Amino acid sequence: MNRFVIRTLLAISVLLGSAMTGKAQGQDAAGSKDHPLVSRYPGCYIYHYKTAEYDQFNLGLGKPTNGKFAKSLPLEGKITRISYECPAQRSLLEIYRNFEGALKRAGFSALFTCAMAACGSGQPAQNIGIGNFESWDNSYHITAKLARPEGDAYVHIGVLSGPEVQIDVIEVKPMESGLVTVNAATLAGDITQTGHASVYGIHFDTGKADVKPESDAVLAEIAKLLQQNPSLKLYVVGHTDNVGTLASNMELSKRRSDAVVAVLIRKYSIAAERLSAQGDGPTAPVASNDSEEGRAKNRRVELVKQ
Repeated sequence: MNRFVIRTLLAISVLLGSAMTGKAQGQDAAGSKDHPLVSRYPGCYIYHYKTAEYDQFNLGLGKPTNGKFAKSLPLEGKITRISYECPAQRSLLEIYRNFEGALKRAGFSALFTCAMAACGSGQPAQNIGIGNFESWDNSYHITAKLARPEGDAYVHIGVLSGPEVQIDVIEVKPMESGLVTVNAATLAGDITQTGHASVYGIHFDTGKADVKPESDAVLAEIAKLLQQNPSLKLYVVGHTDNVGTLASNMELSKRRSDAVVAVLIRKYSIAAERLSAQGDGPTAPVASNDSEEGRAKNRRVELVKQ
């Protein structure tokens, strides 16, 4: 059996090494369930459950002060948050040590741990959609990572007075693409109304200017736009985020525009005089570069009517 599968099964079955009795009063919230990577402490019940197939999460790797982590890791992927109410006769330390040991046995590597006052204070922003941890002081925390072929998994577990347990699982994965369709009619409408159209779905490797094969569907629609409008001439303008130097981004955006124009000429027989490649780098953002979501919006190709 694949060792990563074994680790997952182990995490489900061995989270707590000793048999324990006593039940917290309550039933699991409707539609909730334990995460397959991290089981519950015996006797606990789920009072809050939320999951997002794709979102952002700011993983704390240092204690928070004034609502900000001293160190953190921004992640994107599937996020699950589960909050448990646990038996009153169990101490926070006992519950925490069981989770800590279970993660280690399941192959997780600890990235950050803290106990009680050493955990800092406040409610640092982690994920607005899922919510933030209630409190970091007077609690125990562990953040850990499991490397997997299908994508790394990160876990944050907090144990606070009540006792209560909050588990965040972040399964890193690429965003599902192809959900927004680019077609010639949409591009024509945008150009007619505003003089330009933003195009997403033309893909390049990081720092490179070779158009990837998965860009074909979008490029075919741009070609159709030009074929259906024989008098239309376009500036093909590359845009980047602000990661890296201005000079390198300006140069990269121009090379990418050159590559797009070359494909349209070579593969779709568009006349060269109808296209002019330009590179604006990070100088015309459409969103803030302070978040990955904003940077992704800024990485685009604009079709501008000449």
